[in-house]
Amino acid sequence: MTICDASFARRSAGWAGRIAAAALGLILLWAGMPTARGASLEPAGDIQAWIERLHEATRNRAYSGTFVVTRGSEIVAARFAHVCDGRQQIERIEALNGPTRITWRRDDEVMTLLPDKLWAVRDRRELLRLFPGPVRVPGIDVADFYRAQVVGSERLAGFEAWVVEFQPRDTLRYGYRIWSEKRTGLALKLQTLGASGEVLEQVAFTELQLDVPLRLEALVRQMDDTRGYHIERPALRKTTPEAEGWRLKAEVPGFRPVTCWARTEESARTRAPLQCVYSDGLASVSLFFSAADRPAVHRTQAGATQVLSERIAGHAVTALGEVPLVTLQHFLGALERAR
Repeated sequence: MTICDASFARRSAGWAGRIAAAALGLILLWAGMPTARGASLEPAGDIQAWIERLHEATRNRAYSGTFVVTRGSEIVAARFAHVCDGRQQIERIEALNGPTRITWRRDDEVMTLLPDKLWAVRDRRELLRLFPGPVRVPGIDVADFYRAQVVGSERLAGFEAWVVEFQPRDTLRYGYRIWSEKRTGLALKLQTLGASGEVLEQVAFTELQLDVPLRLEALVRQMDDTRGYHIERPALRKTTPEAEGWRLKAEVPGFRPVTCWARTEESARTRAPLQCVYSDGLASVSLFFSAADRPAVHRTQAGATQVLSERIAGHAVTALGEVPLVTLQHFLGALERAR
């Protein structure tokens, strides 16, 4: 063996020893990290636990970012800010393309600002939503109609996330694929899935900051500062379908009444006089009742949202929701005038 060969052999042995030691150290470190890596341990697969995790991620937390909604060829971007102190929550959503539009949500109240027209509408939340966290609906057992399955792990918007699928147990509801941030549980991305697993619609954060220094009081002041705006305030009265003379003669499996609002004659000139919302804990369907001055049957679809209108007992009834068309047909087919 030459001097060079001997030197090379010594260096090789040294490198091999160091690599072996490093590998052993990594193995020992990995084995000793269950507590430190607790945030990355896969959560329980029960769907109710996942929903609770997603819901709790929006409580006692402030975050902001930019998200993008994709429906077919339509792409909409918005800037988002959220603050919740555990009792009250407020959100600000500013559209970044198309006409200038700012939407404020304070608990169940919604205010939409159109700065170009100096026009604002204060109203109630019309549809329940899943992104970036579901609205809790008491008295509904989601596990009867969905099951959860973790299908992977992925990095998104700079955060590590579990990828979990909420799979429907029947054909009356869509499935969902959700990217849940590992530390907080916040939904970073949501895909609505059709019967064949195709993506009907998706919404995802492209940029996100967690635990930002936003104060609820400051956002409340911004929301209430509508100087120079014409404010439209629809007069609403809480009611029930039965009190307004309507009923479902057959229950649509899984869907329960959540809320129902009647509008005064003045505020009903531009909106349906009566709106009732049903939910299965994830998906929601709204029924709008108005005078029968529209075509008997009308159907449209945008992404995952289906709209179906029919004339029932002299009224134009429109069913709207992010559900399959057959679900809306079930609702309108079961609806009847009680008096």
